[in-house]
Amino acid sequence: MYNPGDDSYLLEKYVRKFARGKVLDVGCGSGILMKAALTKSKNVSGVDIDDDSVEHCKKLKLNASKSDLFSNVKGRFDVIIFNPPYLPQDENMKEHKDLFGGKHGWEIIEKFFSKVDDYLENKGEVLILFSSLTNKKKVDSIITKKFKFEELESKSVGLMEKLFVYRCFR
Repeated sequence: MYNPGDDSYLLEKYVRKFARGKVLDVGCGSGILMKAALTKSKNVSGVDIDDDSVEHCKKLKLNASKSDLFSNVKGRFDVIIFNPPYLPQDENMKEHKDLFGGKHGWEIIEKFFSKVDDYLENKGEVLILFSSLTNKKKVDSIITKKFKFEELESKSVGLMEKLFVYRCFR
């Protein structure tokens, strides 16, 4: 299970601001973003590929189920939250698979955006966080194939990394 860090807390701030209607947290992990969404909406669901994360959220009385991105998701949502694994693959850290978004770090983000349109209401929005280590230009190009975006915040963490929070919409 992915434990909350700087990324989760940064995205949480915007979930509390923008959550509305029917909300889905893709990659719900510890449930921190689902709990934040519940401050604005009574209809919050979460999915995660990790069994431990799903069980943890269920113990917290959160509506979570197992799914590889959208593989077990039905319906459309007003807000979809995604704090993806976004770091480029590091063969020396295989035990931390929940951190890596593919060889370059953006592959899971690309897979998410190839499918998210089918699960978003017409005026729906995506809240996503990613790292400068992922290749911001590539992520921007993935998103702008189908969406416009507003950069809500960028925050430096450490000496070499910046986190970005985007609100994506049609």
